[in-house]
Amino acid sequence: MSGRVLAGIFVAATVGWSCKGSAPTGPGGSPSTIIFPANGVSYSAQVQPLFDQACNASGCHGNGTQTNALVLTSYGAAVLTLPGIVVPKNPDGSTLVKRIQGSLPPQMPPGTYTLNTNQINGIRTWIVEGAKNN
Repeated sequence: MSGRVLAGIFVAATVGWSCKGSAPTGPGGSPSTIIFPANGVSYSAQVQPLFDQACNASGCHGNGTQTNALVLTSYGAAVLTLPGIVVPKNPDGSTLVKRIQGSLPPQMPPGTYTLNTNQINGIRTWIVEGAKNN
């Protein structure tokens, strides 16, 4: 193979890997160590740290590194920038929930390491509780 073809394969593999999630670090094979309470979910204590570990560290949804328009580095970016991503009090109408549950392809995070049940339910609870910036 030519050097140009090999370089192209390397770049494609690197780009593909960077958004596939890292090795699991949390319960149930999750790419995050965040554990959500049953209620009283805090954006700053649980939601943003989950986004940082599972969505931004992989290079998919961080400032300047995202592969699409969705940035998950702040409350404003996650909730206010793209309509429908988070619909306060309506988790079933929120694209974020559909993606992390896998009911709307592609499932997020992509690849083998998905969020665990506690984390998915925690995001749902945060949205049911009004998706507050707390």
